[in-house]
Amino acid sequence: MFERKLMAGWGDMDFNSHMANTAFLNKVGDTRMLFLTEQGFSVQELMRLNIGPVVMKDDLSYFKEVLLLEEITVTLALAGMSSDGSRWHLRSDILRPDGKLAARVNSAGGWLDLSARKLIAPPANLLAAWQSLQQTEDFQELPSSIRPAN
Repeated sequence: MFERKLMAGWGDMDFNSHMANTAFLNKVGDTRMLFLTEQGFSVQELMRLNIGPVVMKDDLSYFKEVLLLEEITVTLALAGMSSDGSRWHLRSDILRPDGKLAARVNSAGGWLDLSARKLIAPPANLLAAWQSLQQTEDFQELPSSIRPAN
């Protein structure tokens, strides 16, 4: 399981003195980019390839509070993907220092051609990196986003 330890910082807090909803999404996004970078797909490399990950939907569920300066663990797993990799579902759990689940984020997305502004299948080495993620127990095969030529 890919995971990273992060901190709930001052800017992550909301009026109620716990981690804000947008902060959870930002930590999950950071973890995705850390994974890609460690697989050889830094922001610079993605720009060179002229593609980027695009999230089309996030579903965020809360379970326990995260307070200021608490260390959190953010996981990243593959919950679904099309065979060509053009569409994917990712799942991230945010765990408190005591190991209890604070929040879960399910994200649906794909790979965006930055010039054509449409979903594409990633290059083979990027697809392989995504496929290297641990699959969730409820992993599902998704339909491709690539439309056959008429």
